[in-house]
Amino acid sequence: MANASTGSGVLRSLANIWRLGVKELWSLWRDPAMLVLIAFTFTVSVYTSGASMPETLHMAPISFVDEDDSALSARIASAFHPPHFTHPARIALGEVDRELDAGRTTFALTIPPGFQGDVLAGRAPQAQLNVDATRMSQALGGAGAIQQIVMGEVTEFLQRHRGSAVPPVDLALRARFNPAMDPSWFGSLMRIVSDVSMLSIILAGAALIREREHGTVEHLLVMPVTPAEIMLGKVWAMVLVVLAATGLSLRFVVQGALQVPIEGSVALFLAGTALHLFATTSMGIFMATLARSMPQFGLLMMLTMMPLDMLSGGMTPRESMPEFVQFVMLAAPTTHYTELSQAILFRGAGFETVWSSLLWLAAIGGLLFSFSLARFRRTLGRMA
Repeated sequence: MANASTGSGVLRSLANIWRLGVKELWSLWRDPAMLVLIAFTFTVSVYTSGASMPETLHMAPISFVDEDDSALSARIASAFHPPHFTHPARIALGEVDRELDAGRTTFALTIPPGFQGDVLAGRAPQAQLNVDATRMSQALGGAGAIQQIVMGEVTEFLQRHRGSAVPPVDLALRARFNPAMDPSWFGSLMRIVSDVSMLSIILAGAALIREREHGTVEHLLVMPVTPAEIMLGKVWAMVLVVLAATGLSLRFVVQGALQVPIEGSVALFLAGTALHLFATTSMGIFMATLARSMPQFGLLMMLTMMPLDMLSGGMTPRESMPEFVQFVMLAAPTTHYTELSQAILFRGAGFETVWSSLLWLAAIGGLLFSFSLARFRRTLGRMA
């Protein structure tokens, strides 16, 4: 009899969780603002992050002043071409300032008279590079790239002109996982990883605040449901929504529109995403119990998401951060989710490589759920 009673209690609890989750899905369906946010986040936001990477060198405008008009200067000019630079626009020396002031060029490279003769004579001639430093992202990477291109062309010109042998040591560069070093591969996938965390926290927190503002929490208190069932209903519903949006975004935006190849198992990535969502939705509910309104919840989101985004390893490698920061961020689910995502999506890692990240996510998710449930119980107790 005791076993039968326990079994019926478990089934009743599961049925309550199912119905509460379905209620959350219907509430979300009736919220057009949230639906627009979900659609925008996993389509337009992901596409623009992959298609436009302003911090990279792409089609940077360059002008060329050739006062030498030699074979070497022509060789240097022909070395600049898309996709990193536009084809150099030939201008006169007196037009450099005007082109830079008007913003029509970022780089203006000037080859002085007698440049080729000085190079062949063993002297050290100077070519002048003027840079519009207001375009900081292009200016920083472009200046170094231009210097390498010019030095490479001069070196190869000297080797061919003097008949010198090729140096005995050569660096053979092979870029793994992204042979073309296409920034869109990194940008689009990391945007999805970041959006998964942000949207899951927003949806879970907004679901609780919406019920509080509409007065439906009081209705739940008089129903035969427990705080754990209420919270689990919200968690599984929001996990399902974000997980479905993530899978569709990977298939149709990343692989379809952007043509970004995914090296590893999408199923394994979605399994890790589900564990991560269990942690972040619990975090969202916890934050919603602290906030009294949506504006307060928005401020908490800003304070939470900025450090999670910047310090989880998606923007800069964790190894470049202070050791104390690395240690503290081990407690954040985004750290392990970012590591897992990069390993699977970029490098094709399997379960044997990412099992530790999955274990961390499960442990952190369990702790966050426990803390959130305790706080949620106290909040409901004060309202009863």
